[in-house]
Amino acid sequence: MNEGMSGSGPQDSAPVEPEPSKWVLPSDGPTDDSALVAIGGDLEPGTLLTAYRMGLFPMPVPRRRIGWFSPDPRGILPLDQLVISRSLRRSLRRYNVSRNEAFTEVVTNCADPRRPSGWIDRSIVEAYTTLHQLGWAHSIEVWDDDRLVGGLYGVRIHGFFAGESMFHHATDASKVALVHLVDWFHNSHGKLLDVQWTTDHLSSLGAVDIARHDYLQLLKDAVLPITRKNDAS
Repeated sequence: MNEGMSGSGPQDSAPVEPEPSKWVLPSDGPTDDSALVAIGGDLEPGTLLTAYRMGLFPMPVPRRRIGWFSPDPRGILPLDQLVISRSLRRSLRRYNVSRNEAFTEVVTNCADPRRPSGWIDRSIVEAYTTLHQLGWAHSIEVWDDDRLVGGLYGVRIHGFFAGESMFHHATDASKVALVHLVDWFHNSHGKLLDVQWTTDHLSSLGAVDIARHDYLQLLKDAVLPITRKNDAS
């Protein structure tokens, strides 16, 4: 890409491992055709990280409870298959982009109740803001001058990134955020970019579906600490 990020926050340093979860999360997928694996638990940092390392992610379910999901098939975005159209290339030159400079603002915009199928509530905002403060959750911000017009956020565990949600208030702004995410992730030894469920929007950018079994095999390798070639053995 021609344009680099304008800045990055302190979350580029080593993240802090939280206290272990007090819950035992299920390791098997759902027994029916749904993606829902379990209900209950909490959104403490240790619980969230345990879940992601097992291939689970949370979403609220009725009665203000926490649901843990493991879709089959699972949506991923292969880092070498990102589709950048001619119009998107023009948009990449239009905006400024930063990382980890406005995390809570990004999540809050993703939580806009006017959005269809909105599921991000206050508990989600608070939980992921805490993960961000510990260095595990990251945001990409897209700016038009000094106005936040798009962005995304998610959780990174070594070579794994779980994309949680994105938003835009200007043309292509969320797509620009995704392009910069892929660029940063690829250049920092990323391996597996999880988008949970594919949509027409994500598919147009290169996202594909894979079987849960294959996803879990990729996940096992991706969440291991990254070893670079010049690291001591």
